[in-house]
Amino acid sequence: MYIITNRKIRDEHGLAKFGKEPNAAGPNELRLLEVNDADLSDIKLLEDELSVSEKDNLKTKFKIELDVQKPWYRSLEVACNLFDQARRQKKHILLFVHGYNNDVGDVLKTARELQKKYKVLVVPFTWPANGGGPLSGTAAYLSDKEDARVSATALSRTVDKIGHYHALLTAGLRADLSKKVKAKHPENSDAARALLNRMLSKECSVNISLLCHSMGNYVFKHASIPSHSALRTLIFDNIAMVAADVNNPGHSQWLHNIPTRNRLYVVINENDGALKWSRRKPGEEQLARLGHYLKNLDADNAYYIDVTRNRGVRDDHSYFKGSVVNQNATVKKLFSQIFEGEDAEKSLDYHPDLNVYRS
Repeated sequence: MYIITNRKIRDEHGLAKFGKEPNAAGPNELRLLEVNDADLSDIKLLEDELSVSEKDNLKTKFKIELDVQKPWYRSLEVACNLFDQARRQKKHILLFVHGYNNDVGDVLKTARELQKKYKVLVVPFTWPANGGGPLSGTAAYLSDKEDARVSATALSRTVDKIGHYHALLTAGLRADLSKKVKAKHPENSDAARALLNRMLSKECSVNISLLCHSMGNYVFKHASIPSHSALRTLIFDNIAMVAADVNNPGHSQWLHNIPTRNRLYVVINENDGALKWSRRKPGEEQLARLGHYLKNLDADNAYYIDVTRNRGVRDDHSYFKGSVVNQNATVKKLFSQIFEGEDAEKSLDYHPDLNVYRS
């Protein structure tokens, strides 16, 4: 598994390699690491520049337009291998942005569970959410909120890299298939176009989606606000805002700027215990949270899904994993469709009075 972070990286082994504060070079600085799923003590920092021969190999193998005289880094190789693995295993790619008070061990545990339960390869983006370090209670929550704000640009840069590499790989594939199509239909442009579309659909079967959980949605919100943000470009098939720890009032004002190839989902549990706490604890400035409030659901590009009444959800905050999806096939199917880039709302009942879908 690969992990992207703006945390400080220390000269340590295993999970101790990840610091609880932003990168010393600044919170916008990104690092890419490879984690051995079977042995969390085996974690490697990937930062080497690719050699000319390595760039030549990638250019040939993945049919990408690449100037091998220009500097390219290990992240390009990782992207190529990740998309290739997803294609071969008939899986999809899910960028995962975690919430409040999650150390890297928690993040990796969740990512591994998602990979086991759903047809996805998970790429976690981990920001320095450490619960405020020595702080506790309200102070810890507000400390993580500050770290979330300053991590916004790092998330935007991550999304930009994903979009750039995906476009590079897709362009290479399109060019290669176009040559084959032209050879088969040299005089019939309509037939060539139709065949190219069919071949692209078959070869480009990997969807890329984004899961933001809890305060990860606060990072997502602030990352999307600048007009030049990568999140305002068409990169993800589905975006899932689950248990969103952001204000419900006014959410449509920034949410409408975010495009998707397919769907933008906001998933709500009205009884979410963690969100009720986060609203109450810091004081009156905390407005109703989007992830547990069934009013003002008015973003015209969002599909709101209410899971409150589903068996086993109760006051759970992480109902996309764990005992809820283990015991409830309906909820598991819902998140399978969301994370794998499909249309999850088609099997749900729509309630126009609230503008929500329910199973």
